[in-house]
Amino acid sequence: MEEVDEVELHVERIAALDLGKSMLEACVRIPHPSRAGRRLQEVRSYESTTVQLRSMIEWLREHGVARVVMEATSSYWKGVYYLLEAEEFEVWLVNPRDVKNLPGRAKTDKLDCVWLGKVAERGMCRPSLVHPPEIRQLRDLTRYRRALVQDQARERQRVEKLLEDAQIKISSVLSDIFGVSGRAMMEALIGGERDAHAMADLAERRARHKLAELERALEGFFTPHHARLLRMMLDNIDRMQAQIAALDVSIEEAVAPFVHQVAQLCEVAGIDTTTAAELIGEIGIDMSRFPTSAHLVSWAKFCPKTHESAGKKKAKGRGQGNPWLGGILGRIVFGFSRTQTFLGTRHRRLARRMAPQKAVVASGNAVLTVIWHLLSDPEAHFRDLGPGYYDSRINKDRKLRNLARHLQALTGQTILVRDGKVTVEPEAA
Repeated sequence: MEEVDEVELHVERIAALDLGKSMLEACVRIPHPSRAGRRLQEVRSYESTTVQLRSMIEWLREHGVARVVMEATSSYWKGVYYLLEAEEFEVWLVNPRDVKNLPGRAKTDKLDCVWLGKVAERGMCRPSLVHPPEIRQLRDLTRYRRALVQDQARERQRVEKLLEDAQIKISSVLSDIFGVSGRAMMEALIGGERDAHAMADLAERRARHKLAELERALEGFFTPHHARLLRMMLDNIDRMQAQIAALDVSIEEAVAPFVHQVAQLCEVAGIDTTTAAELIGEIGIDMSRFPTSAHLVSWAKFCPKTHESAGKKKAKGRGQGNPWLGGILGRIVFGFSRTQTFLGTRHRRLARRMAPQKAVVASGNAVLTVIWHLLSDPEAHFRDLGPGYYDSRINKDRKLRNLARHLQALTGQTILVRDGKVTVEPEAA
């Protein structure tokens, strides 16, 4: 028999919550005072307001509840979880998929919280990762910043479409219509200027080499209607840019306690200070939650699922995972994909033999492994192995023999490799 590291879990005094937007059901299960092995339970309903939640907390304390378990229901769990956390309860947030009620049974809110209590008291579920408050605050800032960046990009696309509607083609001439030259021309259009030559003369620096092209591109039918919409769009872009700048200051303050971890992560190709702050906001810095790097990769859903039945392994994809973390890793991979680094070379080797999206996932797997090792050891530093790492590990004689064997299979001739030289034996007469 093989000894396993699992322990029999049993929580004697436990509470389970079934959450809704305005109401919740709470079930408390405790040992029977006189009958050994028997349980007592009580279910109560509470409003999800703070006043009612404090009444529920007093009820839980009266029964000496050691652990409170709840499902991750939309965003309704957050206020309840944070309040119980502040009151120093041991709170578990579990995946609803892991505690789904058995089919064939009636499903009500009260029965659901009773079932959750039964499952949790026997240790048949595990808690989800919930970061400490300082990491959660950093994550709120970084996520909102990225949302604003995406909104700003959408607004810029609207500006370009509006200019195309007015037959203003400066986006075909200028690489960035929101630079100094492009903004000056758009402001002139809004101000009522319609002389293409005068507007083209507003170009700055390298754009002045394209004056003739700009003059032709600015010949259109820009109307007061277009000017009104363009003014709103540009103001909206400027407003979001100011908010992004303010968020950058707040993120810098929030990430200050983790400046050492940021410096470690910035050693990896494709990661800058903003990306490092986003990674810490999504992953945290406590890698003890992930026993190995493979656990972190699996949690992020950047590895294939294991699905074996009847001795056969079936492809099951990799799951959804955290879309925010997935987006960050995708940007990191794109950042180093063309660099002359080990990670860049590795990604290009993968991209040659698999689908582009699979190559991104495989490279993201490697990035997460590096991140886990860096955050697990405060003294660890990333050392790039260089773009020639794989070439230095190739056995040239073995590769030569493999190529000779392939050539022999294609041509039918006898090809020999001796002392690093390839010879073709002549065919017998």
